[in-house]
Amino acid sequence: MRQALSVASECAPLIKTGGLADVAGALPAAMLETGWKLRTLLPGYPSVMAALKRKRVVREDADLMGGPARLLEATVAGLDLLVLDAPHLYDREGAIYLGPDGKDWPDNPERFAALSWIAAAIAADGVGDWRPEVMHLHDWQASLAPVYLREMDAPAHVPSLLTIHNIAFHGMAPASRLEGLRLPPSGFQPDGFEYYGAINALKAGLVYADKLSTVSPTYARELMLPEFGMGLDGVLRSRRADLVGILNGIDETFWDPQTDPEISPFKSPKKKAVNRAMLIEEFGLAHTEGPLAVVISRLTEQKGLDLLLDALPAFVARGGQVALLGSGDAALEASWQNAADGMPQVSVRIGYDEALSHRMMAGGDAVIVPSRFEPCGLTQLYGLRYGAIPVVAMTGGLADTVIRANDAALVADVATGFQFFPVTADSLADALGRLCDLFADKPAWERMQRRAMRHPVGWSASAPRYAALYESLGKHP
Repeated sequence: MRQALSVASECAPLIKTGGLADVAGALPAAMLETGWKLRTLLPGYPSVMAALKRKRVVREDADLMGGPARLLEATVAGLDLLVLDAPHLYDREGAIYLGPDGKDWPDNPERFAALSWIAAAIAADGVGDWRPEVMHLHDWQASLAPVYLREMDAPAHVPSLLTIHNIAFHGMAPASRLEGLRLPPSGFQPDGFEYYGAINALKAGLVYADKLSTVSPTYARELMLPEFGMGLDGVLRSRRADLVGILNGIDETFWDPQTDPEISPFKSPKKKAVNRAMLIEEFGLAHTEGPLAVVISRLTEQKGLDLLLDALPAFVARGGQVALLGSGDAALEASWQNAADGMPQVSVRIGYDEALSHRMMAGGDAVIVPSRFEPCGLTQLYGLRYGAIPVVAMTGGLADTVIRANDAALVADVATGFQFFPVTADSLADALGRLCDLFADKPAWERMQRRAMRHPVGWSASAPRYAALYESLGKHP
């Protein structure tokens, strides 16, 4: 069995703020089928530490970015874990990236530089008699690892793969923290990790990792365009030959409508009716002739929920209803609360509730994902699995995972959802109108639901592609 180290700032089911956690949690089991065993390195947040019932100290550092730290190994929920126990960095109340004031923790650069430093140390020194053949790094929080590894007196170079889950987050720090972050001054230049006079952790990974990947083929192409590259498109164009897009999958055991303990289980679209009725009651909606659409999302500009607000009047006029679960931008939260107050066909829950998200997928006729950009997106994959027809913007992984219900696709009996472009309120309203039209044709609607539920959404196609990347990097023992 080949060995790899996966380095992530979050990992389901232990700690989750978004899709990165789902991927980090599902990938180890998927990769086992390809002959690769992953150990996952995580920060020791309170929820992670609480889950470690049996653990062993495998490394100690007297001073890691301002305080003592230990590296623990444990097995939790089937995951082979290495946990960085550094209380001065991770043992605190609040979200994992944000303090109680809703702003980034001021020491986020040090918190995740420490994670990267330990990842590099594991690659350089091993853990006991274990040493990875490949480092698989996720997003900016792990992106300094290749820089640190180059600076260590390692007996052999362990190659690295950096996966970009969302290029919007760079991990910026002022140049004055260069020494404190243990970064070499030689790297603070335009061809290194310097970015307009500051340190850019993500750029460090893009420059120094051996290979790059992102979470859908379309997003890989979009990243090299100025409108999507978030200022790093030039770096990515220079590494075009080393960048590949591999679609995310979902955990088909955790998201299985036939066995899901949070819902009334079903295996065919007709059996969704019980869940639909329960969801309507839970959200305080009324039974109508139109489709019940669900939204499960962060409320941010990226996610396009302001566009949906503008498209709502036309949709509810056709009998449509919307049940929304999400949180984020305070102004958007208020706007959605106002919409719910003014329209009986709209109901809103501010926050996040994992169990409720399952009930929404099981009860919803459709799931709306109107993102302005979306690296891959998992919400539409959950929708497909549960027969909640996706209505998505034609961008990133949304374009790669949903087969558009145009006339040709409907005649060929292959359509699985609705796409809209350009990403505007008018275009979204048109897509929702098409949703209402097809929903009114019950036999056609049920056929689409059946196709959606059969559509592959797991890791069976993507895990072998990651394995091929690992093989191209890793060295045989």
